[in-house]
Amino acid sequence: MIQSLKFYSFGLLLSVFVLPLAAQQTLWEPVADKVFLQEKSEILTTPSAVTQVAILSGRSYAVLDGKLRELKANGLQPVPGSPAGISKMEVLDDTAWVMASSGFYRFADDSWEKLSEDSFVDVCLHLGKVHAATRDAIYVYEQGNLTDIEPEGGYLSSDVTMLMEDGTQLLADPVKLGPITSIASYSGTLHVLRPGQLVQLSGKVVNEHLIDWGNLPSKNTGELLSMGSRLFISTDRGLGVLRGASLQSIQGADGLPVEETRQLVQGFDRDVWIGTPRGAIRMLDEDWHYFGADHWLPDNRVNDIAVAENEVLVATEGGIGMIRYEPFTLRKKADHYEYWLENWGHKRMGFIHTIRDYQGKWVREISDNDGAHTATYLSAMSYKYAVTGEEAARKEAVDAFQAMLWLERITPIDGLIARSIWSRKGDKGTMGQRGSGGLPAKWNATADSLWYWKGDASSDEIIAHFYSVSLFHDLAAEGKEKELAKEHMRRIAGYIMENNWVLIDADGQPTRWGRWNPEYLLRPYGWSDRGVNGLEALAFSYSTYALTGEERFKKGYQQLVDWGYAENTIKQKNTFPPSQIAPWDDNLAFEAYNTLLRYEKDPILRSFYLRSLERTFEIKRMEKIPWFNFTYAAMTGNDADLEAAVQHLREWTLDAIEHNYRNSHRDDLFVEEGYTSYEGGVKAISPREAAVTRGARRAIVLDGGQNSKRIMEPVGFIRDYWMGRHYGLILAPETSDPKLLEVDKRSGEKVGAAPYDGPDRPDFL
Repeated sequence: MIQSLKFYSFGLLLSVFVLPLAAQQTLWEPVADKVFLQEKSEILTTPSAVTQVAILSGRSYAVLDGKLRELKANGLQPVPGSPAGISKMEVLDDTAWVMASSGFYRFADDSWEKLSEDSFVDVCLHLGKVHAATRDAIYVYEQGNLTDIEPEGGYLSSDVTMLMEDGTQLLADPVKLGPITSIASYSGTLHVLRPGQLVQLSGKVVNEHLIDWGNLPSKNTGELLSMGSRLFISTDRGLGVLRGASLQSIQGADGLPVEETRQLVQGFDRDVWIGTPRGAIRMLDEDWHYFGADHWLPDNRVNDIAVAENEVLVATEGGIGMIRYEPFTLRKKADHYEYWLENWGHKRMGFIHTIRDYQGKWVREISDNDGAHTATYLSAMSYKYAVTGEEAARKEAVDAFQAMLWLERITPIDGLIARSIWSRKGDKGTMGQRGSGGLPAKWNATADSLWYWKGDASSDEIIAHFYSVSLFHDLAAEGKEKELAKEHMRRIAGYIMENNWVLIDADGQPTRWGRWNPEYLLRPYGWSDRGVNGLEALAFSYSTYALTGEERFKKGYQQLVDWGYAENTIKQKNTFPPSQIAPWDDNLAFEAYNTLLRYEKDPILRSFYLRSLERTFEIKRMEKIPWFNFTYAAMTGNDADLEAAVQHLREWTLDAIEHNYRNSHRDDLFVEEGYTSYEGGVKAISPREAAVTRGARRAIVLDGGQNSKRIMEPVGFIRDYWMGRHYGLILAPETSDPKLLEVDKRSGEKVGAAPYDGPDRPDFL
């Protein structure tokens, strides 16, 4: 325990917001907000499986119950003249080539032409001409006719033991192409896939010896795809990739999310789309994108994929997943989420709420942590105002700030805060019956009986108040607002200190988690919390001193230092046992880091906090969460994987509904090279492959979702983006095109929870 540490100097700190001392010379490079393609999801469910999809001349088609249908605004509509029993459909040369039980068809300009009674299995373009294959033969389509390409006298073998001295071959049996399952043109040569074997049609010769090095990853083969220098072969154990005469494999260890691959389709940007029984995959040069149910697809079993410019259709057993790509910047994405908050009804009297399904209708959830959720938005709007100077952002910040003030003013005790506030006349749904840690909720009625406030506030709520309100004071508050911000912090910190570092509830008892006293933290019962709770207490006592200049907060802070709290912060992040790690503690710790390191200038004390941040960030680094990376970069000036963190923002889904997702089945569950897993995580899951989350946003959770019955407030993205802009970690977009900076708000009708209709919140200004 440190007894001898003293302050070298104290003085009222001026809140000129620049990078903290340690970060004024940086080792990081800012990341450009480049235009990128953002995925948008739409799902059409069907009563039976969709087996094929195609995009022809800008129109979308699907095969349902064996017949062709066109995808229109009112659903799938029958295409006149469609044959029955369609098994496969490919679009080549602005024509759909349709393989059905009754024969082989050509479909273009809304008209059908039957080319053959035979059963065909595949088509491809070869040397500028359409070639089509049955199980045993390949035909070329010329001048309206199909002609078998087998030479007169039959095919020759690549087996040199059959070769005579005069160049002829002595064949005991005719050389056959089949059984053919797929064909493709690669290096100017037709390649044929048989079950478990790749062969090449080199002139008259059926070359069964084209591979000099390597083997297929499995004999259970699916389709061929020729793309540039590579010929891909799908199998149930990964992809085979032919380059020249060398056959290599791509499997889970190489990043392939699902090894059981089936359909292969060329994408629109040098990418490959892969269908599997467990979702769809987009393979890029240096990245993999996995798309599964329930967000992207109606069912994980993929039957076919069609690709056009910035559009992908995925046929599944449950319908069609439509993935469209639209040019975005991060600035536009932040605007999208701000509009989402408005349009879906997440806002209420300055508070930010999660939305849930209640008896078939969306209602705002009055939760355990409304203060913490609102604090994230308050900090986001404070950062935004500091960057842009937009009065609209400041207005939003002031509204959220007043909501935070109300959480303290509504209780009968100065300094005691409520978790949330329920309106008897205005709120829908039910009051939550559960409180902190699953204990019964503590609802308290106001004297006028208009409101109930939820007690038993925790350390989560406390540090959120100090983090967000101090930021608001420094970045966005004006005049009386600054005084109210200081008074808010003064009342809460003073109340906790007066009660010996314990938060006493209205019933006179300590709240379940509002404890920062040494009797709790320095004894076995609270020992595991000594680091993070101590960090919180140091942050809220010192930030209050920094803004108010009152000596009692300086003395309180010194008392904590004398108890060893500063040193205890170094190992605040718990990593063992994994089953008892509280992931929300990471969010609390980073709110405390952001608060304490902005104000504390003493080099000895800062050294403890910086070592704590270094250790914590190394543990969290593999998850690439911008909240952690940006905090570390801003507070230390050190390199912080900013490119990865910004990419993480680009990968957020636009839809904040919590659809179910599952990644635990994947074959690529390994820790990325250059990172170490300290908490038992096997992979950092992209936000594209999960759901919008809040707080610590733990990326190592493989499965989750709320059955599409809850809508998460996307304030984490808004806060992280504007935080990055504020500290110069993310550059402003270079474009001035309004279509790339903001979303169209004219066409969106109100969805989600109905507007709040009840008594107003008090106005403290």
